[in-house]
Amino acid sequence: MTANTGTDPSVSPLDTRTPSAGSPSGGSGSSGGGTLARTALTALAPMVWGTTYVVTTELLPPGHPMFAALLRALPAGLIALALTRTLPRGSWWGKAAALGVLNIGLFLPLLFTAAERLPGGVAATLGAAQPMVVALLAVPVLRQRLSARRLGWGLVGVLGVGLVVIGPSAALDAVGVAAGLGGAATMALGVTLTKRWGRPEGVGPLAFTGWQLTAGGLFLLPATFLFEGAPPAVDGRAALGYLWLGLVGGLLTYALWFQGIGRLPVTSVAVLGLLSPLVAAVLGALLLDQTLGAVQLLGFALALASIVAGQLPERGRAARG
Repeated sequence: MTANTGTDPSVSPLDTRTPSAGSPSGGSGSSGGGTLARTALTALAPMVWGTTYVVTTELLPPGHPMFAALLRALPAGLIALALTRTLPRGSWWGKAAALGVLNIGLFLPLLFTAAERLPGGVAATLGAAQPMVVALLAVPVLRQRLSARRLGWGLVGVLGVGLVVIGPSAALDAVGVAAGLGGAATMALGVTLTKRWGRPEGVGPLAFTGWQLTAGGLFLLPATFLFEGAPPAVDGRAALGYLWLGLVGGLLTYALWFQGIGRLPVTSVAVLGLLSPLVAAVLGALLLDQTLGAVQLLGFALALASIVAGQLPERGRAARG
């Protein structure tokens, strides 16, 4: 494995153009069709993440959420490094480590903690606050103007997700709520800094994703064995689940996600995260005999309206990263 030399075999599978750090492309010069295609590819990431609940409950051994997070991150990151043979250089060692801890190493444990201590619907609704946090962070980090329209549609999205996934027996737990909000804030900061820093010249999305998955996995490694002890026994069903979470739900989707952050306005990418709880609800209805009534359908409509509105440029000026 060698340091980055300016060419990267990871560019071709997902993107033939590589933005330099601090100057991501995909702005006003791109065609509407190109933007739509990039948005659709980026949206695949949260849609796949919406399968995590079904995979976790139906295939994985219970009681080991951090082990699942570790296997989702570290093997996929090492595979990406082996394929691309590209390591960070200079200040990117620190930046990659920071992004990996924010986007992977801290976010996943907080997500699992919220899911364990709260009803799934409450945890998903707290996570749906991420687009609003991104809109707020974009002001000091990206020097964008505060958008009341995006904040308003963010609230609509939270309301929509809440109507879809929160049941009448929902209960609150202080630690769970703190973890849910902390996870949303951590991921929002990671997304915003990813947009701020871009990625180095000549480094494609697969290598960039590998840096972050590896950093997040190394962060999780000691914490997993400290808090959960020995790993569980892994049978064929669990192995299939871990492979799905690591290769598809980890390596492929994070590469699409980080590429989308580089090519699209960051607030537009963040609101796509609302697709994750919506897909989870649909899968629950199809595979786990859960029901979707009139209230849930109204929530779907509100959340989808928020997602669509989040893709529209600000009035009176072109959308900026």
